[in-house]
Amino acid sequence: MAWNEPGKPGQDPWGNPGNQGGSNKPPKKSDKDPDIDALLKKAQSLFGGAGDKFNNGGFGGIGGGIIIGVIIVIWLLSGIYIVDPAERGVVTRFGAFVEETKAGPHWHIPYPIETVRVVNVDQIRTAEIGYRSDSRNRSGNVPNESLMLTKDENIVDLKIAVQYKIESANQYLFEVSDPDMTLRSVVESALREVVGQNRMDFVLTEGRNEVVSKVQELAQANLNDYRTGLMITSVNLQDAQPPEQVQSAFADVVKAREDRERLINEAEAYANDILPKARGTAARELEEASAYHDRVIAQATGEASRFTSIVTEYQKAPEVTRNRLYIDAVSNVMENSSKVFMGSENSNNLLYLPLDKMLGGQQAVPLKPVQSNSNNSEPAAKTAGGNTSTINPQRTNIRDYLKNRELR
Repeated sequence: MAWNEPGKPGQDPWGNPGNQGGSNKPPKKSDKDPDIDALLKKAQSLFGGAGDKFNNGGFGGIGGGIIIGVIIVIWLLSGIYIVDPAERGVVTRFGAFVEETKAGPHWHIPYPIETVRVVNVDQIRTAEIGYRSDSRNRSGNVPNESLMLTKDENIVDLKIAVQYKIESANQYLFEVSDPDMTLRSVVESALREVVGQNRMDFVLTEGRNEVVSKVQELAQANLNDYRTGLMITSVNLQDAQPPEQVQSAFADVVKAREDRERLINEAEAYANDILPKARGTAARELEEASAYHDRVIAQATGEASRFTSIVTEYQKAPEVTRNRLYIDAVSNVMENSSKVFMGSENSNNLLYLPLDKMLGGQQAVPLKPVQSNSNNSEPAAKTAGGNTSTINPQRTNIRDYLKNRELR
């Protein structure tokens, strides 16, 4: 049935009651229907009026412009942000990376066009492999991570702590979904690879530092390939234990090695202490021997020269040289004696000379005669104290000869 086809009175083409006779009169307006014109006028009044007053640039139009300008200014100021020295700001535009900003104040197009994520790149983070130090894991051990298989098909229990920080904030946020978990997996894989290439004794004893160094190098290379934006600062081997079944025997082996190292260090310390002393003593004895050698040679040379000169003088005057040699010999013998007795072949009287008093600078002591069994008499010499002593003329000549020799 067509729309303009006449139908039943009071019905539209679909049979609904309507205008009688199909008239075009508008339907009656219900009280519940909203008045659209009234709503529009009310909305215009909020922005300073409606109609000609708004179109003519009246007071209401100026107020609306001010409000809109303030809103725009506030929106633009919301794009200001400050990055601390230890942080980096990552700016994204509609979710795509734009730039990475460093420390200081910056501005970006406010939300929702651009957003900023601030990441702390100087914070040192820690990843624990083979154990957990937090309260969530009471046992502190993770068997599936700590047990490693060595080259000689032994099982070792290793626990390491990895310290790292963010090197590239852009890669850390957008390249990998979970960089921290990726680092744990990469370090565990590198540790298993390095341990599998070495024997158990090497891993548990002298090879600890080498294992740690290789793990850090291999793990960092893999992290760079994955573009995680992380940099490993240190890898610390917390604990390394053999299998539980042989742990006691291995502890004895380790203790023996430690004792060997301790004894070697003590021996080296003793050697470092005694060798310099021995070298110094040897050098001193060599110097003393060299000095003695030079002294003996010089003394022998001097004695030879002296003997040669004496031979020359003896050839010139044998008697005088002989007497002089005799007197020098007697002087050398008696120079350390404090008492001297002098006599002659013709008399048994002895003359006592107190050389200790005479050499001390004291007053001369009178000569004391020594009694003898001979009846021969000798002239007496009178001393300052009035005492007398017998003096042999021949003995007096010897004393004068000695005095004359000293004067010469």
